[in-house]
Amino acid sequence: MKKQDEQREIYFEFISIGKQIRVAAIDPDTGAEVVIIAPASASQLDMQRIATAKLMRKLERDQNS
Repeated sequence: MKKQDEQREIYFEFISIGKQIRVAAIDPDTGAEVVIIAPASASQLDMQRIATAKLMRKLERDQNS
């Protein structure tokens, strides 16, 4: 998925675990990865939005370190 405002490609992996979904967001340029756990009832777009925000925070923290 190409996030338009960041112009950054992000890969998503969705794994169903019972009534939850494990969502990994991966930045292919840096290899940085974050994981969230969401209820299976959540929309895929909402899960992607949350995982993307978490990934962007991680990349910002890593850049400022």
